[in-house]
Amino acid sequence: MRKIILYVLGVLLLAGGVLGAKFIIDSKEVPKSASRKTIKTVFVDTVQNSTVPIIIPANGNLLAKRRVELYAEVQGVFDYSAKAFRTGQAYKKGQTLIRIDALEYRASVQSAKSNLYNQITAIMPDLRLDFPEIYPKWQRYLNAFDIKETVPPLPEYDSEKERFFINGRGINTAYYNVKNLEERLLKYKITAPYDGVLIQALVTEGTLIRSGMMLGEFIDPEVYELQVGIAKDYADLLREGGFVSLINKQGTQRYSGKVNRINASIDQATQTVSVFIEVKDSSLKEGMYLKALIEAKKEENAISIDRSLIDDEDNIFVVKDTILKRLKVKPVYFSDEQVVVKGIPEGELILAKQVPGAFSGMRVEVIRGNNSEDQPQEDSKAEKESIQE
Repeated sequence: MRKIILYVLGVLLLAGGVLGAKFIIDSKEVPKSASRKTIKTVFVDTVQNSTVPIIIPANGNLLAKRRVELYAEVQGVFDYSAKAFRTGQAYKKGQTLIRIDALEYRASVQSAKSNLYNQITAIMPDLRLDFPEIYPKWQRYLNAFDIKETVPPLPEYDSEKERFFINGRGINTAYYNVKNLEERLLKYKITAPYDGVLIQALVTEGTLIRSGMMLGEFIDPEVYELQVGIAKDYADLLREGGFVSLINKQGTQRYSGKVNRINASIDQATQTVSVFIEVKDSSLKEGMYLKALIEAKKEENAISIDRSLIDDEDNIFVVKDTILKRLKVKPVYFSDEQVVVKGIPEGELILAKQVPGAFSGMRVEVIRGNNSEDQPQEDSKAEKESIQE
């Protein structure tokens, strides 16, 4: 009986403790939590539409605008050059770059000239008898004929009868054979087409040169071209003659150039358009790497803003009475960091820096002026809390 009574008392005490604890918890008044509202501080800019130049960046290596690859069209031994035929050697216009030994070939040319002279001499008695009116003309031609000089043009025909007579004696055939040999003789000597520099030399004096053999490369070091690839989306913005600013790899030198040519076709592999920029400067060298900033066109009534401020639907945030609102704009050109847009009313307040978590209708505190590096917008300083019960 004692055990039963103790068990009953224990159960009653445990149940009473549970009920008492529940009563105390239910009777406790829970304080209402204060509502917290965050107001972010934002930097804004006042819109001032103006004429914005659209600058397209590109880069490439310089190539001489005027360049000649030297090839041999005849065979022989490299006999002479006005200067040492070496890489980096400068030549003046008209100076001999390469002269190939042509003694044997020149003798054959002289032989053909002598044959022509003899053929004309052979018809002179017939001309005196049958064509006395044209005889003096051909006699003057023979008198002026110098076998050591270039063959002069044949006299003009005065009649069809004269033409048939001269052609029938093979004079025209012999004349054009000589002219052909003379033209080929000129190929034994290669002269500088302009003032320039030899940038590649593949032969030296005494080398046996064969027909079709590459001898070197000659360029004009005064004028260069920079070939760059521009995305096809921006090809319609480019204009020939447009100004181009060029910067070297180290950023220490700047040059001025202009758009010289624009390719009419698009590279299928890269989907780019080749643009050729002409630049002149005495410090430039073949193969130099340059970065080009091409002034494609000027957009009226536009403004350039940070690219992060525009969303995928071409909207930006404007501030109206401390409330953010979306505004539809028209983007004209995207660069890596900036975007040129139109359609923003004059004097409108726009964000100067992207605000994380921004949405239309969001309340903000405005700080006027550009967001510069000396005015950082840190999260710890950009939020202001107000407690409203």
